[in-house]
Amino acid sequence: MAIYNVFSHPVLHQYKTHVFSKATVIQVLTILLTFILPLIIVYRSDGLWIREIRYREQPKITFKKELIFLLHLSTNQSYVTYSTFQNYNNLQQQFLRIPLIKAFEEDITGNGLSDGLQLNLEIPLFDSEQVVGVEMLLFFTYKLQKFSSLFMDCMAYIQHSFAVAGAKLQIFGNLQIRQKNLLLNKGTNRKYDVPIVDSSSIFSDAYDLSQILEQYTQRNVTTELVAPYYTWIVGRGAGRPFIISASIKYPEDEFVISVPVKVGLGSICVCLGAVHHHF
Repeated sequence: MAIYNVFSHPVLHQYKTHVFSKATVIQVLTILLTFILPLIIVYRSDGLWIREIRYREQPKITFKKELIFLLHLSTNQSYVTYSTFQNYNNLQQQFLRIPLIKAFEEDITGNGLSDGLQLNLEIPLFDSEQVVGVEMLLFFTYKLQKFSSLFMDCMAYIQHSFAVAGAKLQIFGNLQIRQKNLLLNKGTNRKYDVPIVDSSSIFSDAYDLSQILEQYTQRNVTTELVAPYYTWIVGRGAGRPFIISASIKYPEDEFVISVPVKVGLGSICVCLGAVHHHF
């Protein structure tokens, strides 16, 4: 014959105790082991709490058509110079040489972003002026918009010297970012969206390369010409200019941003769930 359930009733057992008892101590320890201990483990473990994210992006870099250069001559403490800042040129009338400048940026990949800068300068010199060193600052605008929204002015510093007087300096390198701190994961960062050189100043200190470099390196985010290659060509003919030729690429770069709170909490919840299941 078939058997069926006529009636059922659950049995409920309740265990009561005083606050100050062994059972209460055990209950508190269980809670600590289940929730507090996993939190401590997550916090102390670098691999469990995600604090930063790395990603790659090609920045939008644009040459501002602004520069300063100094050509160091073989004569002691002698130089010639030029910049695109009129006030600087006014201060350097005695040493000024106005070059022929050709510059263009190219978009090789066709993605709407410039992939590099081709720059050529021809500086007129007297035959008696022999160039043994070059210093140059090139100024750019820099934008990120994929994750971190960053707008800033940046620069590339070029420096090269040689024992033998030269006729031409060629430079090849990549303009890449240098971070001291994490970039913001939200909002817009325009802290450094200001000119690096105060071109309105009539004082020579505003254009001193050492001061410009010192102030620039104090920033949390900068750019530099990474692992540049130089070729120094000697044998400048009579009446010929000194030539500076630069090929600077704007490659895809790696950036480190701070992690949103919800991502960090998500990693904690996953770990808590795993530890709780273990207990």
